[in-house]
Amino acid sequence: MRAVVQRANSGSVEVGGEEISSVGKGLVVLLGVAEGDEEKDCKYIADKLVNLRIFPDESGKMTLSLSDIGGEILIVSQFTLMGDARKGRRPDFFAAAPPAKAEELYEAVASQVEEKGITVGMGLFGAYMSVRIDNDGPVTILLDSKRDF
Repeated sequence: MRAVVQRANSGSVEVGGEEISSVGKGLVVLLGVAEGDEEKDCKYIADKLVNLRIFPDESGKMTLSLSDIGGEILIVSQFTLMGDARKGRRPDFFAAAPPAKAEELYEAVASQVEEKGITVGMGLFGAYMSVRIDNDGPVTILLDSKRDF
């Protein structure tokens, strides 16, 4: 499971020109589910999202987590994070989980974050979406549940 985590002032998702979800200060997360991912990958990613210390304290140092600041999170499924473009000019997506499994695990991550007391907004799985991110910093962190990077 891979996640692109962006510290944000706000974020929103539109489908067909209609806003379906929005959040204020916190994180916007693009989440890719890999073939072979399971519940332990969800737990790893959810825990990191809630506890990653990337928000500034009163002295400007990144020592606070989403939980510490009472922030919100927008999680958007993005299978293209599993794309492999090392060969040729067109990426392949063989590493991505099948849609039914990916949706199940995507929703599991969101549920686990919500269980930790965080307000969660979500994209619409499988839909063509317009995602707006007001990146703060900018601060962008890459996570991989297999710790490949």
